[in-house]
Amino acid sequence: MREGRWQTRLAEGLGGCTLGILGMGRIGTIVAGFGNAFEMDVIAWGPTLDAERANENGAEYVTWEGLFERSDILTIHVPLTDLSRGWITSRELSMMQPTAFLVNTSRGPIVEEQALVDALTDGPIAGAALDVYDREPLPADHPYLAMDNVLLTPHLGYNTASTLRHFYVASVENIKAWMAGSPINVLNEEVLDRRRV
Repeated sequence: MREGRWQTRLAEGLGGCTLGILGMGRIGTIVAGFGNAFEMDVIAWGPTLDAERANENGAEYVTWEGLFERSDILTIHVPLTDLSRGWITSRELSMMQPTAFLVNTSRGPIVEEQALVDALTDGPIAGAALDVYDREPLPADHPYLAMDNVLLTPHLGYNTASTLRHFYVASVENIKAWMAGSPINVLNEEVLDRRRV
């Protein structure tokens, strides 16, 4: 609109579309609620998800392949671990519909970057919305910047005033507790092993 253009493409409604959720932890579960509010068909897969928990949160549990084959919009909500790094390759992208969109607000390296660049350039997917990248800040010569089928944001998903306020207050509390000889929020190997799953 700032350039004087008006309605250069058709908008798409969400009702009746299939929202695929990769990872249905805290954030993925919230996203499922949004999908249901927009009357989307919500499907999900996750490494620790089962049909009962998916169903309790308004989603249908599907196979890994089914997630990619059926999603009109596929959104990623898993942490970056040794297991999830490079999970989505050209194989998975090739299973998606030519009208499908990929949304990644989790971590860039979960999706193989070159495979996504190729999928956005030559198909098989229609577009992507990305908040995270392999390299941040995104280099000025990155191919994503020249694509009109990619919505880019500069890793803003966590960058809210309330979140940062919580981080700073928690950091000060952690330092005070450590200095008093009673550390809190301690990470040990058991906690780290659970996070790797």
